[in-house]
Amino acid sequence: MSISQDLYPSQDDLLYEEELLRNPFSLKLWWRYLIARAESPFKKRFIIYERALKALPGSYKLWYAYLRERLDLVRNLPITHSQYETLNNTFERALVTMHKMPRIWIMYLQTLTNQKLVTRTRRTFDRALCALPVTQHDRIWEPYLVFVSQKGIPIETSLRVYRRYLKYDPTHIEDLIEFLVNSNLWQEAAENLASVLNDDQFYSIKGKTKHRLWLELCDLLTRHATEVSGLNVDAIIRGGIRKYTDEVGRLWTSLAEYYIRRNLHEKARDIFEEGMTTVVTVRDFSVIFDSYSQFEESMLAHKMENMDLSDEEDEAQENGLEEEEEEDIRLDLDLSVSKFEKKILLGFWMYDDNDIDLRLARLDHLMDRRPELANSVLLRQNPHNVEQWHRRIKLFEGNPTRQILTYTEAVRTVDPMKAVGKPHTLWVAFAKLYETHKDLPNARVIFDKAVQVNYKTVDNLASIWCEWAEMELRHKNFKGALELMRRATAEPSVEVKRKVAADGNEPVQMKVHKSLRLWTFYVDLEESLGTLESTRAVYERILDLRIATPQIIINYALLLEEHKYFEDAFKVYERGVKIFKYPHVKDIWVTYLSKFVKRYGKTKLERARELFEHAVETAPADSVRPLYLQYAKLEEDHGLAKRAMKVYDQATKAVPNNEKLSMYEIYIARAAEIFGVPKTREIYEQAIESGLPDQDVKTMCLKYAELEKSLGEIDRARGIYVFASQFADPRSDLNFWNKWHEFEVQHGNEDTFREMLRIKRSVSASYSQTHFILPEYLMQKDQTLNLDEAKDKLKQAGVTEDEMAALERQLAPAIEDSAKDNSRKVGFVSAGVEESQADGVSKVTAHQEDIELPDESDTEEDEKVEIAQKEVPSAVFGGLARKKEDTDETNREKDDDSHLGALERIKRQKKA
Repeated sequence: MSISQDLYPSQDDLLYEEELLRNPFSLKLWWRYLIARAESPFKKRFIIYERALKALPGSYKLWYAYLRERLDLVRNLPITHSQYETLNNTFERALVTMHKMPRIWIMYLQTLTNQKLVTRTRRTFDRALCALPVTQHDRIWEPYLVFVSQKGIPIETSLRVYRRYLKYDPTHIEDLIEFLVNSNLWQEAAENLASVLNDDQFYSIKGKTKHRLWLELCDLLTRHATEVSGLNVDAIIRGGIRKYTDEVGRLWTSLAEYYIRRNLHEKARDIFEEGMTTVVTVRDFSVIFDSYSQFEESMLAHKMENMDLSDEEDEAQENGLEEEEEEDIRLDLDLSVSKFEKKILLGFWMYDDNDIDLRLARLDHLMDRRPELANSVLLRQNPHNVEQWHRRIKLFEGNPTRQILTYTEAVRTVDPMKAVGKPHTLWVAFAKLYETHKDLPNARVIFDKAVQVNYKTVDNLASIWCEWAEMELRHKNFKGALELMRRATAEPSVEVKRKVAADGNEPVQMKVHKSLRLWTFYVDLEESLGTLESTRAVYERILDLRIATPQIIINYALLLEEHKYFEDAFKVYERGVKIFKYPHVKDIWVTYLSKFVKRYGKTKLERARELFEHAVETAPADSVRPLYLQYAKLEEDHGLAKRAMKVYDQATKAVPNNEKLSMYEIYIARAAEIFGVPKTREIYEQAIESGLPDQDVKTMCLKYAELEKSLGEIDRARGIYVFASQFADPRSDLNFWNKWHEFEVQHGNEDTFREMLRIKRSVSASYSQTHFILPEYLMQKDQTLNLDEAKDKLKQAGVTEDEMAALERQLAPAIEDSAKDNSRKVGFVSAGVEESQADGVSKVTAHQEDIELPDESDTEEDEKVEIAQKEVPSAVFGGLARKKEDTDETNREKDDDSHLGALERIKRQKKA
């Protein structure tokens, strides 16, 4: 065979060839030659590689580079191409010397895998495992498992490879299980899963927990129940139910599904029922119940479909039987035994395959039982939950037998010491059930047993006694009810106390005789059914036991008052105020004092005063106000007005600061009504100086100023405004300054108005220094606003524009010292007093020399001056004026009577 000239060494190759002739075993020379001919055709490089490998057959570098170029050559060729076979031969030649090199084996095995040569690839993998040391087997097993997992590889081959691999590395058993599941080898997968779960030292390299593996096993066993055998599925799943409590519902449904797939439907129903009666969480119950109901619905639907298909066959078969029934089958001697049994069974009622009604009834029964089953789950969570027992009993309304059985179970199960809720309500409801069915003896038996139970609190036992007595009252057994209350409130004997003390555990029956609820019920019964003496005895017993409440004291006293025992009632009140402290005694004092005053009035005034003094001494500041008001009312109605004022004065000092203002308002109102308005001046001054909060002092000053203004005392009112201004911030308290502004507009002059503005500025500055310093331009702005407000007020008062301009000039600081005589303006009235000016100069009248005085010769006869007079307001005199009017009317009536005859006077007296 001729060789192409291109493959021979060229002129450029002579240099490399000469060196190789001198040293043909130098890897460096061969490598330099190959690098120099990197751009040459592969055929030429192929010859160089072959020559180099012939000289150096043990060079890994040459073989690896040669094989890589061979692989690149066939990369885009179909696997049926002849070059693949050449490549395989090259790999085989390389492995003669490179059989310890795992990289060469991996390249070869990957190439064979891509060529889909199953047997050759498998054998090559085995050769590689034999040739390489065991420490490098993991590099071969990885592509080996990828190879056997491909489609088209026989399952038995893959399975054997996996089994061999597990001998090398047993920790990868999960890969085998996954392969078995994907290959539908359920039996072996289940066995391997079971062995993994039984191995306590197993550790999942995929991070799966034992719980997850257990669930996978359960799913495998239930979904492929017919394919898996040899494993006790029931025991496996029940073991999981006991061990993994958070997946109980799912495991029960898995076990039921296993029996369903095995066509053991009745067994599946038993499993569902057992699961619903054992789970303790509503979530698990819901899972089981939903699966159970779905199973019954699917069974019913399946049966209905089958019945529709078989209706036609049944009709044809029935027609055939009717024809044969005309002849007696017992006389047919040629009839076989099987045919005879078939004909007989087809007519038997138990052979009827149409059980749709039964399945429907079963499904309806399951749905009806859901509330009861759900309640059972909650009771299994906590059997001492009283509310759940009540709900369970309510489910059986209309079925007294079930209710009685449930009540019996409830009172036996619930431990009063552990109960959630009120356990005595179960006994009460149990007794009422018998009562509603007119069975009073059994109801009394229930109550009698209930009062012997040791409850957690005394109130539970007391409630049962009260309910028992109320039942007797409903059935007109009044003596029985009273006897029950006497029995309930009876104190245990000394022997019983000694015995209980020896045991160390005191039941509630030993403390129930001090139950306030029992005694209040007993008192109500005695008041309704007993005598006064028995009722008083019960009240006295309550007081002796020291369990009385303020309401019981009041009720006892009211009872005595109804029977005209007033002094005894007051003694009860006295005992009450000695027993209780504030705030509980407050109602007793108020009732006691009001009853005493109403009873005796002014006949025992000194005693009433002593009671009030004692009441206000013991009362705290926040509760003393109503007592003082009641005390003052007593003095006003039956005592002296001066004493009433004294009481009001004491009240203003005794009440807390937040109530002083309202107390002073009441004091002032009563003083004005009784003694007249001038008397209130002292009270106003006292209130202002008494230490009220600043806001209340300002409010009191405003009222005081209004009073003085109404009496015409303008200067006094202005002085009050000046004093109150220190408590009013002009920026926040606009109401005060507006009132003073209106006051000055109505009653002041320009000087007093300027004084008000000066004070306002000084107060605003003091508040600004207290909190923060205002910028100067804000102060100027404030003055401008004040001037604008003054102009608006003057305009409303009817002052002309010219006069307002003149007033503005006088108020301006620049021309204050050049004020003229025309500073007097319309709309202002002089206060008649000398006011201080802004510049410190006292006011004088200008042009005093121009004033003309009248001549001395003028007499009063020449010109009579009429002085207008006003009547003094009646409010000034207060109650004195009214008394005087009443006296005048009485005198006039006496005068009139004196002019009448005796007969006429007697007639008038009778009419009166």
